[in-house]
Amino acid sequence: MTPSLLSLLRKVDTPTVCNAVEVAQGKRGFDRFTRGTMMCSAPNEPAIVGYARTAKIAAVAPPTEEPDVIRARRMDYYKYMAEGPAPSVAVIEDVDYPDCIGAYWGEINTTIHKGFGMSGALTNGVMRDLGDLPDGFPVVAGSVGPSHGFVHVRDLDTPVSVFGMTVYPGDLIHADRHGALVIPKDIVDQLEGAIQKLLTTERIILDAATQPGFDFDAFETAWTAFEKARV
Repeated sequence: MTPSLLSLLRKVDTPTVCNAVEVAQGKRGFDRFTRGTMMCSAPNEPAIVGYARTAKIAAVAPPTEEPDVIRARRMDYYKYMAEGPAPSVAVIEDVDYPDCIGAYWGEINTTIHKGFGMSGALTNGVMRDLGDLPDGFPVVAGSVGPSHGFVHVRDLDTPVSVFGMTVYPGDLIHADRHGALVIPKDIVDQLEGAIQKLLTTERIILDAATQPGFDFDAFETAWTAFEKARV
């Protein structure tokens, strides 16, 4: 991923990236995106962009393993998150879903991950401490709640599922208030051009529709130009 692509991806929303993936692929049917409504801790901040560092957690029931095993895995988890290639995103599956109760993403944990240089977090689980989370580290989560429950790390560096989207370690993630998607590896080199083409062609319709006197004839003219530009 080039610096210019990274900068562009942070500026555009997930619907734009989903559409641009289809532009790059030359067809519809791209389906590696989340399903359902998610919540974003910082909807007005730039999008989360980075390579996935994955883990699974649970919180409804206390862990059954020995405390030293749980602590060692937690330390392994933080080391794994700290050493990932930049930019990176924490993608965490709460295996209690849809009955998640443990807010893994609060003020302390988000601040730790931001300190590691990570871009943000994506989870089907719970976040809390809204208003106290650090700037520059958005969390896109399944719900908001007050308690951490018995939250503990189960697995790390493993495939995870978040709102119907499977994520593998190292996948390129884009996430914001709309949800998230995995950017296919084989179109990364084409994506910047696809986004720019998409934004340019959309202006044909948007500019026409905001002009005084816009009517069906004006729409038909703009739509014809829009279809030609998409080819």
